[in-house]
Amino acid sequence: MHVVRFRLADDAADEITGLRARLVVAGLPVPVGRPAVTVAAAQTIPVATRTALATAVRVLALPTLWLTDLAAVAGRDEELVLGAVVDTELLAVHDAVHDVLAGRVRGPVATYLPGSWVPHCVLATRDPAAAFTALHPLRPLRAAVTALEVADTRTGETIAL
Repeated sequence: MHVVRFRLADDAADEITGLRARLVVAGLPVPVGRPAVTVAAAQTIPVATRTALATAVRVLALPTLWLTDLAAVAGRDEELVLGAVVDTELLAVHDAVHDVLAGRVRGPVATYLPGSWVPHCVLATRDPAAAFTALHPLRPLRAAVTALEVADTRTGETIAL
């Protein structure tokens, strides 16, 4: 599986890592790796498509995210996520990514397509009620997006665009 994701600024990634650390102390499992917000996913994103995406990204103004909501995402009932406020700037970048990917990837994942996407960062991978209790109340987090990257979930390889 290949994913296109927003790389968050170091300070925001560190803060989210701190939230995850609180969950680990509470005995809850968390995702491994640097926190990110997935924009698109597909079984395969070919190299030529990644090159076209890198070209398109150069002219985009990357958004700043307001991560404000502790929530669950439909179909992933065992996770607690930190949801982002959706605004026109965020949707413009999301749409631009999908314009490049349309018809050029194999096995696109429907939950990341325009109209279905709920931008978020996963905090806990089990027992969302306990995770919510461990983190509530939560102050909103402002997270600058510093880059778009493509990650291969099988190998762990990440390529900045």
